[in-house]
Amino acid sequence: MASKVLVVDDSAFMRNLLKQLLEDEHEVVGEAENGVEAVELYRELDPDVVTMDVVMPIRNGIEATSEIKSQDPGASVIMCTSVGQEEKMREAVEAGADGYITKPFQKPNVLQAIADVIQAEA
Repeated sequence: MASKVLVVDDSAFMRNLLKQLLEDEHEVVGEAENGVEAVELYRELDPDVVTMDVVMPIRNGIEATSEIKSQDPGASVIMCTSVGQEEKMREAVEAGADGYITKPFQKPNVLQAIADVIQAEA
């Protein structure tokens, strides 16, 4: 069954890339370009999975993840990070991230990360 995915990244290019990678197997229900929008859209759309960029303006992905998890402890959030941001990933996991994918995105890795968090929920 296709999962509902909320794609969060301050780069329109990255959001489009993720949508293309996901569209065959999942339904992208919304897009946000910062952590504030991410939290609002999460409430509104109730997605199965959120792909969350770490570094964004206004509110970063770690703060947004923490806020989403405090509202919905069962939320599934996959952090998107650039190679070399290991310190940020540790913070993200502490904030409640369920997994992560690194840029540049590879379709198998993205789909596997989503499959892993969906299975963990089941």
